[in-house]
Amino acid sequence: MLTILGLNVISGLCTAASSCASSLPSRPTVVPFPYNHGKPHAISSPRTKTCYVHAFGNGQDDSQTIYSAAKACNKGGIIALLDPQYIIGKALDLTFLQSVDFIIQGQISFTPDIAYWTGASFKYAYQDASLFWQIGGVDVNIYGGGIINGNGQVWWDRMVTNTSLARPILVGIIGLQGGTISNLKLSNPPNWFHFVANSSDLIFDKMTMIALSNDSNAAKNSDGWDLYRSDAIVIQNSLISNDDDCVSFKPNSTNVVVQNLVCTGSHGISVGSLGQYLGETDIAENLYIYNTSMSNASDGARIKVWPGAVPGSNSTSSGGGVGFVRNVTYNGMHDTRVDYAIELTQCYGQSNAKLCNMYPSTMLIENIVFNYFTGTSNKYDPIVGTLVCSSTTACQNIVATNINVTNPSGKKAEWKCTNVDKSTLAINCV
Repeated sequence: MLTILGLNVISGLCTAASSCASSLPSRPTVVPFPYNHGKPHAISSPRTKTCYVHAFGNGQDDSQTIYSAAKACNKGGIIALLDPQYIIGKALDLTFLQSVDFIIQGQISFTPDIAYWTGASFKYAYQDASLFWQIGGVDVNIYGGGIINGNGQVWWDRMVTNTSLARPILVGIIGLQGGTISNLKLSNPPNWFHFVANSSDLIFDKMTMIALSNDSNAAKNSDGWDLYRSDAIVIQNSLISNDDDCVSFKPNSTNVVVQNLVCTGSHGISVGSLGQYLGETDIAENLYIYNTSMSNASDGARIKVWPGAVPGSNSTSSGGGVGFVRNVTYNGMHDTRVDYAIELTQCYGQSNAKLCNMYPSTMLIENIVFNYFTGTSNKYDPIVGTLVCSSTTACQNIVATNINVTNPSGKKAEWKCTNVDKSTLAINCV
């Protein structure tokens, strides 16, 4: 056994030299159920060495030790974080991983050092995303029942005086091909919980994610999962309490299954927003959302697309992108006190309806199914949903069946339907 900077490395089978060897949980068997996206999921190879990461304690930074463990046990190892508390105070690039398991049983907390993180976090051009750490490579599993805490409150409080503050996302999955993230608790991200980019063949399972303010400054933009340029993803069996999208399919999200989620306080299961950037092509295709529960939310199912660019505008980020949203099914959603059970819009980001109609979206929305919706919608009683396309050619084959969403007044539920074929909508369009 070798000890380096509080790191114990044991090659081969764990032995009595490690008092914690017997406490290592087995990697959970994570399988998509009941639906999958139709592509095979890679099977992880056996792990042959273990790195035990021992925290320094007393608020000291453990990021270098975690990095050293990832290097020492890369290519076939387990990195075990079993102590009660770990501190990450430096940006951590773990995008080199190959055939690695992370066991997190304690709590990982990111330091609330706004000055450091605004300068040192990993930056991405898309929507000005930034990350505390980024995890990527091939065949990575992360599990163990532990907690990842973003200490978001200090960021939300600072936003009172600085609304443009660049806040890090809690978990960055960047360029990961094959793996699972399961049985973890995520707490108080400064920004989104997950940014999943340029990745494929991943399963997220049995995650608990809660963004909860302890003062009057509420959580901000705490999306559950934001998928970007990623394919063959399953998100399932999880509970999310937040203030923004429960799941968001950003540009070039394809072949994704979302199933068995309970979302509270969110903005819904959202496709988009798409078409925001002039000159770029966005697609979202083959998305299946099954058996979700939505409460105290602005939306249940949501598709949001920007309109066409207004001539003469100096902005390249206020619409005009091209592409399509295709083959999206929402099958089984129960809503409790949502504003809209379904919101489909091609005027996202444009408050001027006249301009939206003059310059309709260049994004095509087609082959969309909303099926088996139940529950209540209260904010715009008797309106319970809205399907508004910016032109009759921009939306094709939009289907709504078995929709039973009521409102508090008991009046017949009404739907706002614009530029859509009402013959395929089994709802009361007004």
